[in-house]
Amino acid sequence: MGFGWRVVVGSLIGFFGAACGSVGGVGGGGIFVPMLALIVGFDPKSSTAISKCMIMGGSVSTVYYNLKRKHPSLDMPLIDYDLALLMQPMLMLGVSIGVIFNVIFPDWLITALLITIFLVTSTKAYLKGFETWKKETVKKRLEDAKGQEPPCGHGGTEHETSIPVEADAAPPPPSSKARNPTDNEATSSVLKNIYWKELGLLAFVWIAFLGLQLTRTNYAASCSVWYWVLNSLQVPVAVGVTVYEACGLRTGRRALSSNKGGSQQQQSALRIRQLLVYCLFGVLAGLVGGLLGMGGGFIMGPLFLELGIPPQVSSATATFTMMFSSSMSVVEYYLLHRFPVPYAAYFTGVAFVAAITGQHCVRKLIAWLGRASLIIFILASMIFVSALTLGGVGISNIVHRVERHQYMGFESLCKV
Repeated sequence: MGFGWRVVVGSLIGFFGAACGSVGGVGGGGIFVPMLALIVGFDPKSSTAISKCMIMGGSVSTVYYNLKRKHPSLDMPLIDYDLALLMQPMLMLGVSIGVIFNVIFPDWLITALLITIFLVTSTKAYLKGFETWKKETVKKRLEDAKGQEPPCGHGGTEHETSIPVEADAAPPPPSSKARNPTDNEATSSVLKNIYWKELGLLAFVWIAFLGLQLTRTNYAASCSVWYWVLNSLQVPVAVGVTVYEACGLRTGRRALSSNKGGSQQQQSALRIRQLLVYCLFGVLAGLVGGLLGMGGGFIMGPLFLELGIPPQVSSATATFTMMFSSSMSVVEYYLLHRFPVPYAAYFTGVAFVAAITGQHCVRKLIAWLGRASLIIFILASMIFVSALTLGGVGISNIVHRVERHQYMGFESLCKV
């Protein structure tokens, strides 16, 4: 395959998909897979593998960009490391379970579930975006009203409201949410915003899962005793790290910076029921992502928003968790020789540049308009477009299989 108009058009579509996907925290796989298969001309397996490479490239550049930024209302990093450490192990465990169901379930059922789930999640994200937009409108009107009060006599009030904006340790004023990120970005360093202990635990989970899956793929036959033993060993790894993090959150030694309360006192300790809900959602998000063949970002992004997490933190944390899962898939695909390395490197570079460009442009736009709800609308649009593209490709494949009178029922895991 030479460098022709197909690659050029695919690069443009991939650039747009990576730019929007990085902002929404969904990666862009719903755009990449159809583009690589229908426009560039790769086979389905290579398209999926190169798509993972592009997601990894976009997520790595987005994480590096977000490491320089701080929480919109707290003096903490934008990425919520504790939230990622709580949910990422369970997310990866859910993906492993979902992949098994993906092998067993027929294509028509997976396509129907994909369209249904994506349409529902995109609709809920749109509604959440409109709700956030209305709240931002009310805040802007209150700010405009306060801005007109000083000429009436209280000259000191203006100074009192402007001082907390410059102080990092003053999260309460809602009016500072649109301005604090811009002020903090210039002074934040990458090393200061990295929580090395949490990052090390996430890396441990990544290495453990990768080692178990590579061993299972290369040395264990499907449905053999060792196959199930290696699959089962993922459970103690995921549960062990999650329980360690949950204990810290339960006792108050750790806190979710993205918790809905906004003040450190309200974030001090989580109830057991809340921790179980977070873990259950992580498993379900991974299960759905593995079943549909997509990254967890398509489920994790809307889920974080429903939990009351600010859009900026939701996007940054979802991308951070996606970086681990996508990079693990890339290593596996590389060892299995699933993609041509030159094309994968090229499209990964396109996604890398596009992600930084998208992040920079949208952050500037948010700072100018004062509306973080733009992130939610981009997230919802990416999920909706992915439902159309992936659903269309899935329906087309089903029609071809029906015309050829191919088997359309459930498959046996042991025969694969």
